[in-house]
Amino acid sequence: MCFKKFISLSRNIKYSATIGLLLIAGTAMAQGHGPLYGLQTPTLAKGGVDLNVAGMSLGTENETSYMLRYLFSYGITEDLQVNLTTPTMIERHDNAPRTRGNSNMPANGDIEASLWYRFFSNAFGVGKRFESTAIVGVSAPTDNERGQVNVGNSVHAAVSTGYASRIWYAWIGGGYQYYFKKNNEQLGDLPYASAVVGYRPNIFMGDYPKPDWRIFIESLVEFPGNNKYSGQQDYSGSRSTKVLAGPSFLGLYGAWGVSFGALFPVVQDLTPGTIKENYRIAINLSYWL
Repeated sequence: MCFKKFISLSRNIKYSATIGLLLIAGTAMAQGHGPLYGLQTPTLAKGGVDLNVAGMSLGTENETSYMLRYLFSYGITEDLQVNLTTPTMIERHDNAPRTRGNSNMPANGDIEASLWYRFFSNAFGVGKRFESTAIVGVSAPTDNERGQVNVGNSVHAAVSTGYASRIWYAWIGGGYQYYFKKNNEQLGDLPYASAVVGYRPNIFMGDYPKPDWRIFIESLVEFPGNNKYSGQQDYSGSRSTKVLAGPSFLGLYGAWGVSFGALFPVVQDLTPGTIKENYRIAINLSYWL
């Protein structure tokens, strides 16, 4: 009997260790039950842990980048969440576009720590709620230059508000990323906004162990500023403007979640010398403890 218990315990330890290694080696940008690219509002329960990996690719008219990002999130309270995300760069852009992977992950080689605070929540029906979340983060680059500009540390802040029910979801929000000077050079800043609409088909309204899928239509508007060399802007004129849109999908099964999707440019009104984007693609795997 004791031998059987020992075998069972050994199997459980082996299984847990295997899961842990898989998560560390590579697990979703889908924070909570939200979208892939846009700002969102869900925060983890008190003591909750979210382990994630995201595979990301961004294609421009000249280059294609490939990256893995690892994300660890912890719920300090049900309304306050801390996050840490780090990259593994597989292929970098020589002149990377200034953008974010989503509300919780940069789309470049930055290491970022952030706090999410859900400062408003109103549950007014069964499975229905309005809520708002503020995000504050700091990041440090893993590369020295981007587009021949020295890269400094940065700060990021954003606010998102939205509605969620058992069937429909909607979020709108805006954010701002600012890079500090380094050696008298400075990357341009990034004001941006996002809007997301989501739908959960009736076929996926069943309880676990039935799989659960959500469909999102996401959009981003970005206004990246010009870089500065020796205190001077590298290009004259107004900011660039980018509008991107596309679908994403979120599947949940027990403690696991998988998310994937793509964004494509709808409008690209760029300053001279700015590289045009062709697409953004991401696929992610999440595990909630």
